[in-house]
Amino acid sequence: MNTAILGTGSYLPETVLTSTELSRRLGLGDQWIYDKTGIAERRVAAPAEATSDLATRAAEHALRAANLAATDIDLLIVATSTPDQPIPATACAVQANLGAMRAAAFDVDSVCSGFVYALVTAHALLEADPLPRNALVIGADTYSRILNYEDRRTCVLFGDGAGAVVLGKRGGGRGLLSSALGSDGTTADFVTVPGGGSRRPASEETLAAGEHYFAMRGRQVRDLAARVLPDLVVDVAKAAELEVSEVDLIVPHQANGRMLEDLAKTLDLRPEQMHLTVERYGNTGAASVPITLDDAVRSGRLFDDDVVLLVAFGGGMSWGGATLRWTRPRKPGEPR
Repeated sequence: MNTAILGTGSYLPETVLTSTELSRRLGLGDQWIYDKTGIAERRVAAPAEATSDLATRAAEHALRAANLAATDIDLLIVATSTPDQPIPATACAVQANLGAMRAAAFDVDSVCSGFVYALVTAHALLEADPLPRNALVIGADTYSRILNYEDRRTCVLFGDGAGAVVLGKRGGGRGLLSSALGSDGTTADFVTVPGGGSRRPASEETLAAGEHYFAMRGRQVRDLAARVLPDLVVDVAKAAELEVSEVDLIVPHQANGRMLEDLAKTLDLRPEQMHLTVERYGNTGAASVPITLDDAVRSGRLFDDDVVLLVAFGGGMSWGGATLRWTRPRKPGEPR
């Protein structure tokens, strides 16, 4: 038995914020954001939508695709760095929304690499215990709530959204083939929200200093990604006894379109070998990989027995990758 993806789903809020509109707000040329990032638009959550709401919608779609009910789920993990609130876990709110009351629920925060961390964690837990059969793994972020829309270094990159997968135990050699996780805490100051935690509790001082906004040292992040990601892709493929050229589809974290162009050149990827959504949705944090994976599925980019490689990096700094042999989602009425 192995851990396979049985269904995927995603949810993007209705409101679209184009790069042209955002450029004008920031006093930039109409093409400045797109030229720098490859992002044409992103989604913004409605005032009444929190991260758990986005996550719930994506989870519902994934459950339908897997032909499973919420009560079939034994484990529910939400990867997010923008939780509904510090306590309790956003996963518990999603559990209640879905009615997945048999599931153990918890959050993972590895920022933009969180979904890959959560996926590998769910796989390990399912493999270690014969009793749980199915897991729901969700990446969801609402970055619009922590962005300073006067800071063009950060606000131009991010959007809101959620993506989800249902994992289940299946035979036939399908499912997760290899994975690798890594982090470097000495670079923790590259991506931060300085205020609001136990180090810098909320106060008039932290609010006045704007410490509750997302902050990023963009050049350092880009340099680290350029150094780590190509080797990570090669290593994760090699652990599955594959060359990168043999991978059917690579689904990377949609951090920045120009960065992904550089990655494709470094790895000498074929144009059809990488699936992208960055132009339409921007960087959706932990939701980026599962949203893009679901988009690939709905676009007909994945076929039975294909090998798909997921790769991401995020604050911490942290990074992770995984390869899976794809299995065709079960049709309604088909035996489990």
